[in-house]
Amino acid sequence: QNNLGFIPERHTDFIFSVIGEELGLVGAMVLLLLFMWLLLRCIHIAKVSKDDYGMLICVGIIAMFLFHILENIGMTIGLMPVTGIPLPFISYGGSSLLTNMAAVGLVLNVGMRRQVIRF
Repeated sequence: QNNLGFIPERHTDFIFSVIGEELGLVGAMVLLLLFMWLLLRCIHIAKVSKDDYGMLICVGIIAMFLFHILENIGMTIGLMPVTGIPLPFISYGGSSLLTNMAAVGLVLNVGMRRQVIRF
């Protein structure tokens, strides 16, 4: 479907179908396992966070990643409407990649912080 031009916007919105076509079931499952690993690490950092503010940051970023992953894969396999939500770290686009990297940086900062923040 990708090589014959049936998929619109295959470098942004439908990148998961291109990965599935080019790398097969194994490549798609590896990508899903990497996303699951990222989400589980974020959940672990949220659980061991010293303060509620850091935990809320992590939970918000987990929700953002989970929504983007489920929406993009859901629209790729036809379960959800096509909305233009990018697949984190994979889809073409600078602003999405920059936002995802900043979000992971915030989670890493929460995981690195060893003291309780006092306002």
